[in-house]
Order: sequence, then structure tokens, then C-alpha cells
Amino acid sequence: MHRLLIASLLAFAQLAKAEVIDIDNTQLEKLRQSGVPVIDIRLQTEWEETGIVAGSSLLTFFDAQGKYDAAAWLEKVKPIAKPGEPVIVICRTGNRTKPVSQFLSRQAGYTTVYNVRHGIKGWISAGGPVIPASQNIAACKATKTC
Repeated sequence: MHRLLIASLLAFAQLAKAEVIDIDNTQLEKLRQSGVPVIDIRLQTEWEETGIVAGSSLLTFFDAQGKYDAAAWLEKVKPIAKPGEPVIVICRTGNRTKPVSQFLSRQAGYTTVYNVRHGIKGWISAGGPVIPASQNIAACKATKTC
């Protein structure tokens, strides 16, 4: 019983430390420049349509039907950012990243998850630079990481 109580308290302490922080474009740029990894969770067609933030790791979470395999996706995230390390998550408008950020923070052990509030659309609207996604797509397909 005592061990169960300690385990519960430790789990609660981890949850208490975890947080999702909505960020704007200025914060995205500062964090990106400081080396915090950016994970773009959109579909390949979306990456091709708009381009991507330079340095982003391409890792689709939801498929075209809205389905996902969180455990398999998380295994692909870990080489990019380990639990306990900060990570930035971006999608088209910031809607899909909300639940993904909460999953990383509440269930996967990531203590600081940055959610890009208005996604790639907001980034582009504010004049944020993007690069074509074709080379990144080819690279992640070759290694089966996207």
C-alpha cells in the first residue's frame, strides 16, 4: 500500500510539472533558433501545399480520416526529442496540435511542450519563411520516420 501511494504521488508530481505552452511566431522563432526541435504533425499533402518551417521534423499524427496510433507516433518522436526535453508542435492552424501537445505533456512524459498557436498558416501570414518540403519528405520516407 505504501509503495502504491508513493508511486501515485510521483506520477502526480510529474503531471504537475508538465505543461503545454501556446506560443506565437516570435516565440517560435526564438525557440527554434535556440535548438528546440519542431515537429510538424500535418499530412504530406499539407507539407507539399505550404512548405515547412526550416528544420522541422515531419511526423504525421492524424491520418486523412482522423485516425492515429499514438504509441507508434511517440516512438518516432523519441529520437527527435526525448521525454523531459522541450519540443515544439505545429500543424495547419493550431487545432490538431492541442490534443497532441496534451498527449505529450500528460501521458508521454514531456515536461515542456510548445504549441504553435496559429500553426503554419499563422506563421506564413506573418511573413515567416518556409522551405519546400520535398527534400524533407524524401529523407523521412527513406528512413520511415514520417
